[in-house]
Amino acid sequence: MVDAPRMLEGITIMHDEPLSHYTFTKTGGPADLLAFPKNVAEVRTLVESAREQHLPLTVIGNASNLIVRDGGIRGLVLILTAMNEITVNDNTVTAQAGARLIDTTEAAYRAGLTGLEFAAGIPGSVGGALFMNAGAYGGEVCNVISSAHVLTRAGEFKTYNHRELKFWYRHSIVQDTGDVVLSVTFSLKPGDKPAIRAKMDELNARRAAKQPLEYPSCGSVFKRPPHHFVGPMIQKAGLQGHIIGGAQVSMKHAGFIINLGDATATDYLDMIHLIQKTVKAKFGVDLETEVRIIGEPLQS
Repeated sequence: MVDAPRMLEGITIMHDEPLSHYTFTKTGGPADLLAFPKNVAEVRTLVESAREQHLPLTVIGNASNLIVRDGGIRGLVLILTAMNEITVNDNTVTAQAGARLIDTTEAAYRAGLTGLEFAAGIPGSVGGALFMNAGAYGGEVCNVISSAHVLTRAGEFKTYNHRELKFWYRHSIVQDTGDVVLSVTFSLKPGDKPAIRAKMDELNARRAAKQPLEYPSCGSVFKRPPHHFVGPMIQKAGLQGHIIGGAQVSMKHAGFIINLGDATATDYLDMIHLIQKTVKAKFGVDLETEVRIIGEPLQS
C-alpha cells in the first residue's frame, strides 16, 4: 500500500480503492490513492504533492469512455466530478471540468443558447469531452469550445484559446501535455428554446433506440475509420453477440461492448483484440480504439 503524502492532509484520500466503483463498465482494479478534489486549490495541492513525492498522477473525468485494467493504477488518481459548477454569461457557458456534459447542454438550453444539442446524451465530463474532442451526430465539442483553463503538471495555471487546443478527431493538446483541465468555456449562439429542446429530445431518442444504455459499457469502443462504419463491419465479421467472460458485443449496436454482470477489464480487452484481429483479416481495416485504456494488467 502507498501511504498518502504528507501534503494531502485535510483532503480525503482513499487507499486501494476499486475503480470499478466509478467506471461505466463497472470493471477495473484499484487505485493506490484516490482523491476527489472539491476546488482548484485542492487540485493544485494534489498535483504539487504528487510531483514532490514522485508519484504517478492520473486524472479521470466521468470514466464513461474508459477502461481501467484489472491491475489498477499506481500512484495518485484524481476524479474531478466534485468540481461541477456551470455558469452562463451572455452567449458563453463555462463549466468546471467535472461537470457532466449532459448537464452543460441543459444549462445552455435553459439560457436559450444553441450549439450543444449534439452533446445532449454524451455521458462524459466536460474535461473528458475536451480531452478527447468528444462528438456525436455530426457535432464535436471543438466547434463550440472557445477556451480552456488548465493546471500544468509543473503547477502553473494556463489558459488555452481555441487555436492552441489543437483539436482533431478525438484528440486535443491536453492528451500530449498531461495538463489537468479545470474549466472549459463554450461559445454558443442565441436560439429558439422549443427548437433546442426538440433537437435534444430527438437525439436522445435516437441514442436510446440504437445504443445499449441499459447495460454497463464504455461507450463507443472504436474510432470510425475512413470510408467504413464500425458496427456493420463487426456484424459482417460474425462477432455481434459474441461473449468473452462477462463481456458481450452488444446485440443492439455492435460498436459497443457491454458488461453482462461479471465482466473484467481483461474480458473487455480480449474482446477488443479479437474484434481488431477479425476485422483486419476480413476487411483489411485497422480499428483504432476510441476508448481510453489505462492502468496495469493483473499480476498472476
